[in-house]
Amino acid sequence: MKKILFKGCGTAIATPFTKDGVNYEEFGKLIEDQIQNHVDALIVCGTTGEASTMTQDEKKKTIQYAVEKVAGRIPVIAGTGGNCTASVIEMSKWAEGIGVDGLLVVTPYYNKTTQAGLVAHYQAIASSVHLPIILYSVPSRTGVNITPETCLALSKIPNIVAIKEASGNLSQIAKIANLCKDELQIYSGNDDQVLPILSLGGIGVISVLSNLYPQYVHDMVMDYLNGNFEKAKNAQLDALPLIDALFCEVNPIPVKAGLNMLGYNFGLPRLPLIEMSEKGKETLQKAIAAFPSKS
Repeated sequence: MKKILFKGCGTAIATPFTKDGVNYEEFGKLIEDQIQNHVDALIVCGTTGEASTMTQDEKKKTIQYAVEKVAGRIPVIAGTGGNCTASVIEMSKWAEGIGVDGLLVVTPYYNKTTQAGLVAHYQAIASSVHLPIILYSVPSRTGVNITPETCLALSKIPNIVAIKEASGNLSQIAKIANLCKDELQIYSGNDDQVLPILSLGGIGVISVLSNLYPQYVHDMVMDYLNGNFEKAKNAQLDALPLIDALFCEVNPIPVKAGLNMLGYNFGLPRLPLIEMSEKGKETLQKAIAAFPSKS
């Protein structure tokens, strides 16, 4: 079996901004709260972290800050994906050099590619580093799906260890699990599908919800993995209203609003994302107030 980066809940951590740049003090506060509430890994500079509107220098400083703040207590996984293979390789090599524990590499977007092109893209990246790599399939954003057959081909690459599956297609995820077995671990990329994916052999979630409630999401996954199926099922179902509210507008608009509601100072998303609507804020505030865990 390949190395498992983490089991349980990895937080796709948001990035706080001021008008001048990244708010590292507030970022550090959330990192510390995540660790104290037993999150199992942090994914830095992914979709929820707004990497697409950060400069290269900001991304590097944010990833490095996370590595230094975490100080080996849990894995730090850097989002280094992009639609230029050479640039992804450069960023991935840099991330390896400063001590991240793994890489999350999204499929190329806009220019897209064929399934054979995906294999070539990921082969080139994997051969340039020794770090474990998590594939990231989110076709609703990128326009590119990683098929089960392509997952099988990629699972034969030693340091491609897992996939963050956010296609929403449980039949596809079942086929990936069947074809790849233990050669490709599966993380849910959707907070509303954690338990269904665990039931197919998944080992955790890369979560947006856990920005707000890390202990809750960690406990839900661990309850399932430890055989407490009824408790885990109830936790998944009880979380659905808040999950719906966190995705009633484009992620990470709502989660940043939610963090601000909980007392953090995460500022606003960067354009082209905008502040959450008043109607959305009202929906989110009601969902937070009714959420079963305030830990």
